[in-house]
Amino acid sequence: MSRAPGFRLPAEWEPHAATWLAWPHRRATWLGPFTEIPPVYERLARLIAAHEPVRIIGSAEVLAEPRGLLAGVSGITFVEIATNDSWVRDTGPVVLVSRGGEDRGPAGRRAVAWAWNAWGGKYPPWDDDARVARGIATWLGLPTLEPGIVLEGGAIEGDGDGTLLANERCVVDQRRNPGLGRADLERALGDHLGVERVLWVGGDLAGDDTDGHIDQLARFVAPGVVLAARQPDRLDPNHAGLEENLRLLRGHVDARGRRLEVTPVDIPGRFAYEGTQLPASHLNFYVANGLVAVPVFGGHSDEPALETIAGCFPGRRVEPVDCRHLVRGRGGIHCITRDEPV
Repeated sequence: MSRAPGFRLPAEWEPHAATWLAWPHRRATWLGPFTEIPPVYERLARLIAAHEPVRIIGSAEVLAEPRGLLAGVSGITFVEIATNDSWVRDTGPVVLVSRGGEDRGPAGRRAVAWAWNAWGGKYPPWDDDARVARGIATWLGLPTLEPGIVLEGGAIEGDGDGTLLANERCVVDQRRNPGLGRADLERALGDHLGVERVLWVGGDLAGDDTDGHIDQLARFVAPGVVLAARQPDRLDPNHAGLEENLRLLRGHVDARGRRLEVTPVDIPGRFAYEGTQLPASHLNFYVANGLVAVPVFGGHSDEPALETIAGCFPGRRVEPVDCRHLVRGRGGIHCITRDEPV
């Protein structure tokens, strides 16, 4: 029986109450100069705040910077919740909504606070980040489920209609969930997210320290419809793994019996900083109310990706966001945002 009966995981394109950000301060996370990182968060906060409320977390000391930078911008709230790092997609709660959709008050939502160990113990300390999901849920006044299982928000992608995409490499992982196999974790995902079918892929991008988060590889843009990363250069280290994922995705059938419709999106080739390859992907976009913010990297793949994504979200403004600095933290726009559904 579901641990959240009557609730479901909404798709990201469904109406939002707000977007959450965690202000960056951990300089060791980023390759190269840190001074170029806060301006990316500032631009994104301003961009999203024009479409929906933005809530920014951090300690009182950390929040002093964005309070100054964003003074006078309407729709932004600062919430004192201490963090170790700024990847709130992974540390924040997953908010479920009433399956019937008739109750839009607090009783119509539940928060799921998964356990956290910094992507399998990679980046200590993580004690503050382990409390972020519960902290946000408490601030929102939401009843909270705590499955006791490690799961990062960037590791899952829902269609709002009962189907979940996930990468087996970063979910069925003994560094995250020792002793649990694929069947155990599939059952936990169904129980706590209200999903009916989990579709697994594999692989990761070169330089991705998350072990292959799905939000770099494949994204739902409608029930049964997926955009998937492709690297056409056969000599690129990402080529073979992404081709295999395309093959897997095209063979998948969702919870409603639909074979997935899969459209490839080419990603930058060999994107690196001082010789270190980084996981640059246009698939790490974020869908807000009336907006899609899309990572761009100053290369020939930018415009085709923007055109493809725009075609999937008619009526929304598609805004390119330069992520050449942000990706030095090995993440993108989706990684630093957490949607709070209505």
